[in-house]
Amino acid sequence: MIKVVIVEDEPAVRKEISFLIGLEKDAELLGWADSVRTAQNLIVETQPDVVLLDIQLRDGTAFDLLKKLDPIPPNIIFITAYNHFAIKAIKFGALDYLLKPVDQTELKEALERFRRRRQSNPQWMQQLSVTQNSMSVGELPESIVLSTLNNMRIVSVNDIVYCKGDGPYTFFFFSDGTEELISKPLKYYEDLLPAPHFLRTHQSYLVNRQYVTGINRSEYIVLKNKEEIPISMRRKSAILTLLSIKK
Repeated sequence: MIKVVIVEDEPAVRKEISFLIGLEKDAELLGWADSVRTAQNLIVETQPDVVLLDIQLRDGTAFDLLKKLDPIPPNIIFITAYNHFAIKAIKFGALDYLLKPVDQTELKEALERFRRRRQSNPQWMQQLSVTQNSMSVGELPESIVLSTLNNMRIVSVNDIVYCKGDGPYTFFFFSDGTEELISKPLKYYEDLLPAPHFLRTHQSYLVNRQYVTGINRSEYIVLKNKEEIPISMRRKSAILTLLSIKK
């Protein structure tokens, strides 16, 4: 059985999630809490497999709670109302989340992801750190967590030279000459790596501006490693304008 606790301060949301958990044949709801204080006691006493954790609670935040826990539960599914900034931070850390109102299918998929990765994740604390840092530093944190086909990789944003989209996948190319295939589309990372730091030069390319050395006939961006990245006609004007801004 998957032992679950809910940490949520909105009664209606809590009631709905409790009902949805009850529909899962292999899930058991151990209890719920509505504050940092009560959640700390509940988690310590019950030692759940999964914590469904609201980001904003009555007496603090999810991170206030996590600072009080030792060890921190390694399987947390964050719950949040639509807040672009919070969701962006969670994506930087490649952590799981659900939007309010919680959808049955999305909860089922989140629990299925837990079933597939029941083993402990040695990078969990680093992922959590990346997320918390993303919430505090603003638009572009120092690191991002990439979910590869086989594992998680934490990379410095400054080490990303460019990304190339290939349908539902994205190839990341790094300054040390290595590359990584990630099972998410380029659009997902365009939101996380925005202009003016990264330039969407083409439907298939997202380029780190710090590696750009020039433009070839207004058709290609030239990188420090001499590679040429195409510029689409419809993006040419915006790209030229962005590159004319002095760093």
